[in-house]
Amino acid sequence: MARNEGEIREKYRGGEEEGRATQSRYAGLEFYYTKRHLDGYVGKGASVVELGCGTGYYALHFADRCREYLGVDLVPEHVAALREKAAKRGLANVRAQLGDATCLREISDGAFDVVLCLGPLYHLPPDERELVFSECRRICRRGGVAAFAYISRVGVYAGGCVHDQLRERYPNERANAFLLEQSRDDLNPDLFFYTMPEEIEAVARRYGFEKVKNLGTDFFVTMSAVEAMDDEKFERMRPLLDSMANSESCTGMSNHALLVCKRG
Repeated sequence: MARNEGEIREKYRGGEEEGRATQSRYAGLEFYYTKRHLDGYVGKGASVVELGCGTGYYALHFADRCREYLGVDLVPEHVAALREKAAKRGLANVRAQLGDATCLREISDGAFDVVLCLGPLYHLPPDERELVFSECRRICRRGGVAAFAYISRVGVYAGGCVHDQLRERYPNERANAFLLEQSRDDLNPDLFFYTMPEEIEAVARRYGFEKVKNLGTDFFVTMSAVEAMDDEKFERMRPLLDSMANSESCTGMSNHALLVCKRG
């Protein structure tokens, strides 16, 4: 079980995850490009499990594209919210259950065609991150797809250094020590953990995953800039954002990123 299980549940039990995708223009980029990066991997006959499903943003998006969708989350309030949403929409193929991505005893080997890990790695140190990769490999069928969302330590730190409201605080020595040396958040060191694209790929390879792509979703240079733009200017920026999100040379400069793999 995750050592910081209590901290995770405490942070999210108040409904912080609900509506995060639409709370700001910048916040929406992570969700928009994550869906685009996953396009084509969730098919009509696919069985899908999402670890760290939150209140069901991706479950509701992909429900009509797959045969079965199971959302697993550590936070009871999230599980209840997804169950309620699925029931209201009559989504008989969507289920939700309480669970910890580091230990999924209730899921059998090779049970799913697609394994989406879209949150747990944000909150786990390296040793527990390894447990998640091991479990994802176990529950993913051979030849199946697994996707891992993570936070880039360079992207998130650089974002703080250029953000209109945060750059007076960053960089600083504490942040240098926590983010660059320990890959932990300087303000919430027991709750948020970071990595880099090449590091996450190395872990995936150790567990028998073959990289398909490793791409960013929301880049630090846009953090406060996109909020200050009017709609017309933001639409003119879309081609640039698309280019960055489709180029692995930009991935490390993203706040959030997504590694998509096939299980060998």
